[in-house]
Amino acid sequence: MNPSLSRADLLTALTVVIIWGLNFVVMKVALTAVSPMMLGALRFAMASLPLLWIVPRPRASWRLIVSYGLLQGLMQFGLLFTALHFGMPSGLASTVLQAQVLFTVVLAIPVLGERARLHHGVGLLIAAAGLALIAASHGSGPRDMTLLGFVLTLAAALSWAGSNLLVRLMGRGAAQIEPFHFIVWSSAVSVLPFLAIAVGLEGADESWRSLTAMGAREWAAVGYLSLLATLVGYSLWMRLLQRHPAGRIAPFSLLVPVVGLWAGSFFLSERLSTAQWAGVAFVLVGLLVNQLGGALRPASLAGRRA
Repeated sequence: MNPSLSRADLLTALTVVIIWGLNFVVMKVALTAVSPMMLGALRFAMASLPLLWIVPRPRASWRLIVSYGLLQGLMQFGLLFTALHFGMPSGLASTVLQAQVLFTVVLAIPVLGERARLHHGVGLLIAAAGLALIAASHGSGPRDMTLLGFVLTLAAALSWAGSNLLVRLMGRGAAQIEPFHFIVWSSAVSVLPFLAIAVGLEGADESWRSLTAMGAREWAAVGYLSLLATLVGYSLWMRLLQRHPAGRIAPFSLLVPVVGLWAGSFFLSERLSTAQWAGVAFVLVGLLVNQLGGALRPASLAGRRA
């Protein structure tokens, strides 16, 4: 792994941050035309089916491909799309979803045998306080965050953490896996489940009607989610994680809520309450401590020795 980020790697990381930060506003736009489950089917169908015939299968087991596809596709985005549909503001969603970092740390202890350090616990407590503040700020107005939307977003973050663990397990294997190939094939896994749930909930006629009613704006939103957020974003992110230590790349994810909050305010006129801003601040500080707190102790010890 490279010890430092090149200018190209830095530009790549920032590009992914911008793509994913704007991602939440684009989801809101797409959900004005189709249901959450139909949006999931469209997103992953467009990201996989046209390429499935020309992109070779990645050197990973079917079990890993299917598990990642269901966790990262059906679970994470099925829950997130439903949360946005039921009143979760896009900016707050971009913040709460970053709880995946904390869930990953907690789940890695029993699943991967990793050790949690003091700064992980401190960061977890700070971020948990922020999430509690955000949860307590729910309301029933047309622009208020709903409690259901918050809980569903938190569940989506837990699903994302599960897919993170699969990526780590995949990284322990001897064979190097091409990220783009893996994303294409794992995206195909969730298409039929999404479609089956959509038809089961809405009926075939209503599902077809919603598709035919989509205009250029909504199709462009689906294209953004499929091509940029899924294929480009996740492929570039996985490639960065393959080339550099996770501790060097992961902190860039802290910038996603910054872009997401700005985009929600600028494009959708979303406004946060004082309690929600406080909660966002606590969550971001908690994530910062969790990601970078380990670097403070070696620096402190080096200063004492000097």
